[in-house]
Amino acid sequence: MLKTRSDRVVVIGAGVAGLVAALELAARGVQVTVLEKAATPGGKLREIRIGNARIDAGPTVFTLRRVFDAVFASAGLSLEDHLTLKPADIIARHAWSESERLDLYADPERTAEAIGDFAGAAAAKGYRSFCRQAKSIYDTLENTFMMASKPSLPVLMKRVAVENVLGLWRINPYQTMWRALGGHFRDPRLQQLFGRYSTYCGSSPFHAPATLMLIAHVEREGVWLVEGGMYRIAEALAEAGARLGADYRYGEDVREIVVEHGRAAGVRLASGETIRADAVVLNADTAALAQGLFGAKAKASVAETPRSARSLSALTWVMVAQTSGFPLVRHTVFFGRDYADEFRDIFNRSRLPEKPTVYVCAQDRDDAGAGSLTGPERLLFIVNAPATGDTQRFNTSETDPCEERTFRLLQSCGLTVERRPETTVMTTPTDFNRLFPGTGGAIYGRASHGWMASFLRPGSRSRVPGLYLAGGSTHPGAGVPMAALSGRMAASALMSDLASTLV
Repeated sequence: MLKTRSDRVVVIGAGVAGLVAALELAARGVQVTVLEKAATPGGKLREIRIGNARIDAGPTVFTLRRVFDAVFASAGLSLEDHLTLKPADIIARHAWSESERLDLYADPERTAEAIGDFAGAAAAKGYRSFCRQAKSIYDTLENTFMMASKPSLPVLMKRVAVENVLGLWRINPYQTMWRALGGHFRDPRLQQLFGRYSTYCGSSPFHAPATLMLIAHVEREGVWLVEGGMYRIAEALAEAGARLGADYRYGEDVREIVVEHGRAAGVRLASGETIRADAVVLNADTAALAQGLFGAKAKASVAETPRSARSLSALTWVMVAQTSGFPLVRHTVFFGRDYADEFRDIFNRSRLPEKPTVYVCAQDRDDAGAGSLTGPERLLFIVNAPATGDTQRFNTSETDPCEERTFRLLQSCGLTVERRPETTVMTTPTDFNRLFPGTGGAIYGRASHGWMASFLRPGSRSRVPGLYLAGGSTHPGAGVPMAALSGRMAASALMSDLASTLV
């Protein structure tokens, strides 16, 4: 018979992973205190307010709903009671010029037809073969890697071989994503479109392994629109955790993870307050930990991430503006012509791209473009950028030309945006580094470049007993559902270790 729990856990960071870990621990009777230096929960799932408008300024695509169904169910709750979700029919619209447009649909056959109309029958056939390979990769890696707690390469290879001897060949880890896409699509525009999935985890399709094609399959499993915006996810997780007894303290800056007798024993705040704990969950980029930003004793708990291994950062504009011309849907991507040069600029030349790809999230529109459009609308524009925010200032001499190139591309595709400084908030890699110290502004942790990159992310257990890790820089990687999984894994590992101490 289990005794009443008296364990106390501190969770540092109220990003998605920290919120999920706190919810699951509270549901199991653990005394949880969540410490967040910002004034609100969310982490990278952030929101910016312009006047009365609330605008998502972080992740905007909600996939793998079943992960969140499981999170709420494990706490005895229902996702439907906390979030209202609507499945998207049009996943995204893509444009290269005023006359070159292509929509991807939730229905793969409808997408194949659209691709056939756009680029010919061979391209439609290539899309179908791409879908088969993406599904095969996903099916092979879902349980052997993504859902596994810190898998090692030998264990993964053994599991894959046991379950499916052909799986070792199908996951295609040694070929770059760009080259693999060339086997499905001759049209470079389609290579660009599907190569962009590598940027979902902050990587270049010219260096990331073909295994990342599985992200395309994740989208085909369903993309959902969240009523009230993506930030509602953070609010819902915090509300659910509080309902189960978790304590949330905002505006609290953790300066040190207290390590005593070789194990985590609590935290020390910037105010000088010390909070004792039986265990600590860190929901922050592990680069900050390795750089000593949480104290010298905790520094050795993870390996340092080389600057050259950082993922993409971003230059973003959040605004309320009137648009005209191009028929935006909720998610629209505008491409330039030289995709390779964009990533050379970012990863080789460490500068804002001369030929950027531009993502636009029109938050007052649904997936078909309908919405309240009688006046200015809420918009988020994202351009990929280098994660050098700790060494570059990204002042107006750099950002102004990139902004001009960005909106010139949109104009060339038919979209006019009436921008006004008083209703625009720009965020640079320098700002992201300030928000998430130790990263240089990298949004996704370590880049998935090379076939070994995924195995270099730390798992839930750090090298310091009692210190657990969660977030996009840990296994299984970046993205809202992956961060949620990392939070679940951290909570599970912690509970397993605590259980071993119960009499």
